[in-house]
Amino acid sequence: MKTNTFTFLLVAAVLLSACAPATPIEPTPDVLAIRTSAANTVVAEFTLTAAAFTPTPFPPTETPTLAPPPTETPTIAFATDPTQIALGTPGKLCDDFSFDPATVDVTILDGSPMTPGQEFVKTWKIKNTGACSWGDGYSLTYSYGEKMDGQPVPIGTVIQVDQEVDVSVSFKAPTAIGEYTSAWQMTNAKGVPFGKVVFVKIVVQ
Repeated sequence: MKTNTFTFLLVAAVLLSACAPATPIEPTPDVLAIRTSAANTVVAEFTLTAAAFTPTPFPPTETPTLAPPPTETPTIAFATDPTQIALGTPGKLCDDFSFDPATVDVTILDGSPMTPGQEFVKTWKIKNTGACSWGDGYSLTYSYGEKMDGQPVPIGTVIQVDQEVDVSVSFKAPTAIGEYTSAWQMTNAKGVPFGKVVFVKIVVQ
């Protein structure tokens, strides 16, 4: 009886050994877990790509603030020479004069005949049209042309604004025959010329 039982167990063990698989069976993978992992990988790749191509924002451009124009201080011109405007008299020069063409030639009209070497005095009537009076140092000064030994005669008095005055120059005619012109201009005490020129014109015969 014991022999038969042992034989049965042996045969059963051999049969079970023959039916068993040669390699161990791996567990079935979780399909849902695999899909979830793949989806996470794709999302991560898209995130990295978007970050790489996202432009860096520039700082906002500020509108420059314009500074107000500087305030200029008006310049006050002092009457130091005839080209400056007289203080307290806007638009008027300190030193200036004018004349009436009809009365300017007091003596020796233009074209007057002279003998060679003749001495004569030419006088003009002019008017102080500046804003300053004329005092010591104001006189006629040679400008251009033939000087003819011209020597200005001192005015000798103060000439007020809008006052007329006779100014003169002593001349000596040239010895050569011909026509001569000499131009003169008023100057102030500093030797600065002002106003128009006055002239004398003679004919030496």
